[in-house]
Amino acid sequence: MCATFSDDLCRAVADRLAAARSLLIVTHARPDGDALGCASALGRAASGVGKTVSLLVPDEVPPLYAFLFSPDPPAGANQFDDLADAADLVVVADTSAFEQLDGLEAGLAARSGKVVVIDHHATPDQIGSVQWIDPTAAATGVMVLELLEVLGWPMDAGALQALAVAIITDTGWLRFSNTDGRALRALARLVEGGVRLEELYRRLYQSDRPERLQLTACMLRSLELHCDGALATMLIRRADLRRIGAKGYETENLINEAMRLQSVRVAALLVEDKDCVRISLRSRAPVDVAEIAKTFGGGGHARASGARAKEDIEPLKARVVEACCRAISQAPSQ
Repeated sequence: MCATFSDDLCRAVADRLAAARSLLIVTHARPDGDALGCASALGRAASGVGKTVSLLVPDEVPPLYAFLFSPDPPAGANQFDDLADAADLVVVADTSAFEQLDGLEAGLAARSGKVVVIDHHATPDQIGSVQWIDPTAAATGVMVLELLEVLGWPMDAGALQALAVAIITDTGWLRFSNTDGRALRALARLVEGGVRLEELYRRLYQSDRPERLQLTACMLRSLELHCDGALATMLIRRADLRRIGAKGYETENLINEAMRLQSVRVAALLVEDKDCVRISLRSRAPVDVAEIAKTFGGGGHARASGARAKEDIEPLKARVVEACCRAISQAPSQ
C-alpha cells in the first residue's frame, strides 16, 4: 500500500489512472534502470487492463535495458505532441525536473492539466496537475509497485521484472544508504511473484562490453584527491569516448568506483557530452550533494545528484572542487 504520509496523493494518481482510457507514459533523458523499469511496468499493467498505452523516452534507451521493451521500443521526443494529444492522461515517471525532460518542457507545460507525476526526487518543478513526490522512497519503482497494488491491476512477469530492475538499480543492488525496509519488502513481493534475481544480476552487471572496462580504466587514471582525501574527482572527455569506442550510456554508475576509497566522502565525475558537461555527485552522510548540485542548476538526492553545465571542463572542475570542499568543511562531524 502507499506510504502513509502521501496516501492522498498516491490515491489521487490512482484515480486519474483508473479513469483514463489512454495513457502516454514519459520518463527522463539519459534514462536509468529506475526510470525505464517504471515506464515498462506501468505500461504493461495498464495494457493488461485494456488501456491504450504509449511509452516515450526523450533519449536513447541503453541496450542494457532494451529487454524491458521488447519487441517495441519507446517513442522519441519528436512524437510527443501527437501522442500527448491523443492520450487522456500523461504520466511522468521518475523525474519532476524540467531540466531532465529534454525538448518536452513546453509540450508538458501546455498540457499540465492532464499530466500526473510519480517521482522520488527531492527537487521538484511544477510539471503536472497532480504530483506524487515521495523522497523517502528508495526508488520510484517502489512507488509504482504500491500504486499498482492500490489499483489492483494485475502484473505479468515482465512488469514484475521491470519493477525489480527499478529497485535494485537505484539501491545499488541493495547496498546504498537508501535501501530500507520498505524497499526490501517491495522486492520480496516481486521475488514471491517469480522474479529471479540471479538472472537480473547477470543481465545488468555481467553483460558489459570490453569498451566499458577500458573506459573505467581511463576514468580512474584521471582520479585526483582533494580536501585531504575527502573529495575524489574524475573526468571523461569526448576524446576518451571516441578513442575507446565507448558510448555515453556506458558511463552510468562509473562514479561509484571512487566511493571504494575509505577517505572519500564526496565523489564527482565530469563527463563531456555533445553540448554540455554532465556532473555526477555521490556522497557519504552527512554531506548533502543535492545542495551542491543546486548551485550548478541541478538536483537529486542527498547521496546521489547531478547537474549539467555549458562550460569548459577544466574551469568547471575547479568550481566543483571548490563547492564540494566547502560542503565537506561545513558538514557536521560524525
